[in-house]
Amino acid sequence: MNNTRVLKVDLGSRSYPIRIGRGIAASELAFPELQGRKLRVITDSNLAERYLDPLLGALQLTREQAYIVPAGEASKTWDQAGEILSWLLGSRLSRDGCIVALGGGVVGDLAGFVASIYQRGIDFVQVPTTLLAQVDSSVGGKTGVNHALGKNLIGAFHQPLAVIADTDSLSTLPRRELLAGLAEVIKYGMLADSLLFEWLETNLDRILALNPNSLAEIIERCCAIKARIVGLDERETGSGPRALLNLGHTFGHAIETYTGYTQWLHGEAVATGLCMAADLSARHDWITRAVAERCVALIARAGLPTQPPPGMTPEDFRRLMGLDKKVQAGKLRLILLRGLGDAVISADFEPALLDETLAAACRP
Repeated sequence: MNNTRVLKVDLGSRSYPIRIGRGIAASELAFPELQGRKLRVITDSNLAERYLDPLLGALQLTREQAYIVPAGEASKTWDQAGEILSWLLGSRLSRDGCIVALGGGVVGDLAGFVASIYQRGIDFVQVPTTLLAQVDSSVGGKTGVNHALGKNLIGAFHQPLAVIADTDSLSTLPRRELLAGLAEVIKYGMLADSLLFEWLETNLDRILALNPNSLAEIIERCCAIKARIVGLDERETGSGPRALLNLGHTFGHAIETYTGYTQWLHGEAVATGLCMAADLSARHDWITRAVAERCVALIARAGLPTQPPPGMTPEDFRRLMGLDKKVQAGKLRLILLRGLGDAVISADFEPALLDETLAAACRP
C-alpha cells in the first residue's frame, strides 16, 4: 500500500514534488529524472552512521561516492563548501550529475549551495531527515552558508528536483532536534493558518509521541503553506509574501550570531524570536495580549525556550539585527502579526515599542 502524500511546488519549468511518507527515502529516489545519471551523496557524520549505507545500497553507490561533513551548524561555511567542490571536481562529476542531500537543514543548505555553483549549477534532491528540514528548509530553494557577521549571508536560490520527506527518520532524531523542528511548525500556524495553530494546541502530545499520522499531517500542512507562498514569490523580492516565512527569524538570527551558532539550535532561536515577535505585535495592539500569551504558552509546552540566552542585552539585539538581510535602505523590517494566522511585513513599527520588547525579553 502506498502511503505517500504528494504536494507540488508550482514554479513553471522549475516545479517539483514534495513526497511525504514512512520508509520512502530509497524507493522514491528511483524517479525517472535520476535514471542513468551519476549521483553523489552529501550527508553528515551523525546520519552516516544510521542511514548512509542503506541509501547507497539502494542507489548502487559506494562510500567513495558520498561526502560526510561534521554534524552541526559549524559545517555550514564557505571553507566546507570549498572542500566539497574540490571533492566533486576530483570525482569528475559532470554537469548532468546530481547531488543527493541526506540530512537536516545544514546539509540541505550546504549541499544545495554547492549544487548551485558547481559548474554553474547542477541538479540536487533534498532528502530531509529532521522535522525542521522536512517542514521548512528543504522546500523553496534557499541555499547558503553562514559568515562570522551573520547567518545565511552567502547563498543562492536553487530549487531541488524533488523533496523526499521520510518520516521514519524522525524516530531516531534526538529529542532536542525534534523540539527545534516544532518551532517552525508553530511558526506556520502563527503566520498563515490559525486552524493549524489550534490543531497544534490540541494535538501537541501526539506529535511529541511521534504518532506517524500526526507527523505526516503537520509536514503536509506546513509544506502546503510554504509551497503556496514560494509559488507566489520564489526569490523573496522586495516586500513579497515569502518574507513572511521569516516570522521570528530576525530576532532568532541575532541569537544564533550572538552564540556563535554553537549553543542554540536554529529552531530554539526561532522559538524565542516568535515569542518576541508576538510580544511586539501585542504592544502595537495588532493582536491581543491573550493571543500573544497563547503563542508563548504553546512554545513553552513544546519544550522550547521563550527568552534569549543569559547575558544577551538589548544592545546586542540592535547591533546584530542591523546585519539582517531584511534591512532595506538602512531600515529594519520585521515580520509581525496582525492576527493569529495573519502576518505582515512592517518597517513602520514603533522603535520605542521595540525597545520595550527587547528590554522585557532580556530581563533576568
